[in-house]
Amino acid sequence: MPEEGDSPICDYCGTVSLPEKDEDGVRILGEPSATECPVCHVPLAPASLLHQRFLYCTRCRGSLIPMPVFVALVEELRARSGGAALPPHPPDPCELQRALRCPQCGAAMDTHYYEGGGNVVIDDCSRCELNWLDAGELQTIGRAADHSPTEGQDWREETEA
Repeated sequence: MPEEGDSPICDYCGTVSLPEKDEDGVRILGEPSATECPVCHVPLAPASLLHQRFLYCTRCRGSLIPMPVFVALVEELRARSGGAALPPHPPDPCELQRALRCPQCGAAMDTHYYEGGGNVVIDDCSRCELNWLDAGELQTIGRAADHSPTEGQDWREETEA
């Protein structure tokens, strides 16, 4: 049985409606919000993955995830993966050149390498405490071992070894 908050409940009959998962395991929970996707500029939809709620773009499959929810999702995905998969390919450095705007405050998001494993480039707004992840990046991070670099070391040093 789904946990409270994971699925919409019919106001008329009180039954739980459990939306189907998409290819990323995400359940779309309702009508699009007023918040727009920073990539395709269409309304984001409320969504759920592993009982955590965030906003999701049904067009590009990107996710706008509050930082505390992001941490919880990564921990749960890693716990469920049972160990790291093969190391992912290094991210394309060209991804660092993009300039996304925070859908909440409109400020420029910080685009950077995620240093917690997975070799992906993410965008975040520290002011609003939001992360933007493109399609598949959350799953890539969840399958990776947490190999946060030690002081003075970065992912490039590990991939060159």
